[in-house]
Amino acid sequence: MADAYFSLFTLIVLIPLALIAFVYFLVRPRPVKIPIKNRHVFITGGSSGIGLALAHHAAAQGARVSILARSRNKLEEARNAVRLATGIDVSVFAADVRDYDAVKRAVDEAGPIDVLLLNHGVFVALELEKQELSEVKFTLDVNLMGSFNLIKAALPAMRTRKDPQQPVSIALVSSQAGQVGIYGYAAYSASKFGLRGLAEALQQEVIADNIHVSLIFPPDTDTPGFAEENKRKPELTKIIASSSGAMKPEEVAQKTFDGIKSGSFIIPCNLEGIALSLATAGLSPQRSFLMATVEVLAAGILRIAGLCFQWTWYTSIEKWHNQRKAGSPQRS
Repeated sequence: MADAYFSLFTLIVLIPLALIAFVYFLVRPRPVKIPIKNRHVFITGGSSGIGLALAHHAAAQGARVSILARSRNKLEEARNAVRLATGIDVSVFAADVRDYDAVKRAVDEAGPIDVLLLNHGVFVALELEKQELSEVKFTLDVNLMGSFNLIKAALPAMRTRKDPQQPVSIALVSSQAGQVGIYGYAAYSASKFGLRGLAEALQQEVIADNIHVSLIFPPDTDTPGFAEENKRKPELTKIIASSSGAMKPEEVAQKTFDGIKSGSFIIPCNLEGIALSLATAGLSPQRSFLMATVEVLAAGILRIAGLCFQWTWYTSIEKWHNQRKAGSPQRS
């Protein structure tokens, strides 16, 4: 009987504790706290939507805020809105993220950056066969190359900052479409999946300089741009993506800064995002040994869940095409 109790104790207590201790030993980089107050937060795509919500949030936390976008008029409107809401004046810079020279001038004028928050992006949901290659290239140039341009411009001053003991952050706003490919998102998902490769490699390059990379995965977000995007969205895209609800920009901003301040590499924004992050953890860095343990334990279960989602999606695609061939109305 004693042997049975000991075996049960080992199974329930000792083995999980040993797993947690082992994961704790493995987890790299180590946890870090990144302050926002009195730091310089530079936000791209900061004139509307999520970017404007990020600017509001950073200003409310006592940061010195700079925002960059293409439209000078929208930038001025954003500056007035932040000033009215928080009493803080933000610096504005008009530049196209595809233009490295323009970006470099803006970054140099803004001064050394403590939190570089890359939120710019364009999105069109359309089947690849129907999409012009010029539009594909535009998506990749803005979403992916634009991020390279900003990081390349800001990194030297971040590395040579006055106080290297104070941790700084480079945060990239991806998308749940950067975790899983969806019908009609070929160009957009390619650009957002690319951000993950950039972020993973970059973290290894800058960790010695106490620079910490974060990757944010918001779902559909209720912005004016999202409303415009929905006008061109293919019917199958709507069917497959219908299970994911939309968040408010302010909610995404809150989740983003919570994650940045804790130095999290992967920052999900809702329960679905947490599940996706667990399912796609792969070889990404993980600072939290508790989350790393959950990733290990949940991997098999979430793979089954992922196969169930794929079954649902491909069943919807098959059904939709069969209805088209039969000439019947398209239904979900």
